[in-house]
Amino acid sequence: MATAQPEVESQTPAVIPESSREKQWRPVTRIAFRFAFVYLFLYNLPFPLGVLPGTDKAADKYAAIWHAIVPWVGGHVLHLSHPITIFTNGSGDTTYDYVWVLCYLVLAAVATMVWSIADRGRTNDGALYKWLRLFVRLSLGGTMIAYGASKVIQSQFPAPYLARLVQPYGESSPMGLLWTFMGASRAYNVFAGLAEMIGGVLLFVPRLTTLGALILIGVLSNVFMLNMSYDVPVKLYSFNLLLMAVFLAAPDLRRLANFLVLHRAAEPATQDPLFKRRPFNRAALAVQLILGAVFVVTLLYQSRQNTKQYGALAPKSPLYGVWSVDQFGLDGAVRPPLLTDQVRWQRVIFDSVNLLTVQSMNGENQYFRIKLDAAQKTFSLGKYGDQNKNWRADFTFAQPQPGQLVMEGRLDGKSVEVKTHRTDSKFLLNTRGFHWINEYPFNR
Repeated sequence: MATAQPEVESQTPAVIPESSREKQWRPVTRIAFRFAFVYLFLYNLPFPLGVLPGTDKAADKYAAIWHAIVPWVGGHVLHLSHPITIFTNGSGDTTYDYVWVLCYLVLAAVATMVWSIADRGRTNDGALYKWLRLFVRLSLGGTMIAYGASKVIQSQFPAPYLARLVQPYGESSPMGLLWTFMGASRAYNVFAGLAEMIGGVLLFVPRLTTLGALILIGVLSNVFMLNMSYDVPVKLYSFNLLLMAVFLAAPDLRRLANFLVLHRAAEPATQDPLFKRRPFNRAALAVQLILGAVFVVTLLYQSRQNTKQYGALAPKSPLYGVWSVDQFGLDGAVRPPLLTDQVRWQRVIFDSVNLLTVQSMNGENQYFRIKLDAAQKTFSLGKYGDQNKNWRADFTFAQPQPGQLVMEGRLDGKSVEVKTHRTDSKFLLNTRGFHWINEYPFNR
């Protein structure tokens, strides 16, 4: 009787994971990587300078270099019709920013060409890829923690100011509408902020990078579309952040497609260590985790401090409220409340200690810097956008009775007398609240 032969154990060596082998990259892969390496490296500089405490001066010196290069390129290479004098500010889509990114693209293209010719014998840039991936992970992670912290604490989108609440709905800009929509809901701020922070924090853990990148692809796709749809001038920046998230997820896209779409077996992920010695890799991991913790604590604290200047914790004016104008006199002549009068005031809104808003009869808001002395019952106004701060208007005020306010002063060389009364500062937008049960839609 034949006996079963024992199974012979295969002597074939175990398959070495592809990512840890010295494999040959296709020429197009090498070229694409080298372009991405130079572009992403330049785009993320001077990170971590300017993010870590005490590094602002070094970051400013780096920025000064580009403040000299970019205007020169705009004038001498691109021959723009006007010189570049406005740098990145509240807007990240200035002419400066577009020329700046163009410089990065050109430098990346030239560097890729020179690199590929000089190093044409190399078939694998795996070592550089590991370090670029680390750099992008930390940079994108820190950025998303910062954006998330500003929403969790609600300093980026504060609750709508009084001036916004009395502005005619149709007169708001698309960006202003978005800011009002976001600021009106504390819960949505926290939700959006946590999504950004969680995605950012996961990037500081190498094994969780793909999960963090996938979360951020969803988050940043939404952010980019909001910026595009509501004309928020952060289009360039949000698009580049989205590209970084895609870059980090790209190595696992085939595995994800096999598992989620094609219903095929997905091989385990492999990860090349940064160093050959295990203690060094453990130290690198510890540094990344500590850096992530520092970012979380520091940026939450900074966001909290910002709310004390611009948000819910910012000090309010002693005259806080909406004051409706009963009588407006200009050079001794009382002007009737005609909607066609572009000079007469309709409302005066005192918000924070440094902001006063005047609403004209047509509903247009004019914003002024204000310095108010409650003891002396005086205040001075300055115009936003007046870089030299040459424009100034001085007023005195009195409150003959509770709820009444009289202001006298000179405005553009003319004497002004304004009599007002305080109106109810409660609005449906911030008093409606949340309801589990709605018998009918409350859509107004």
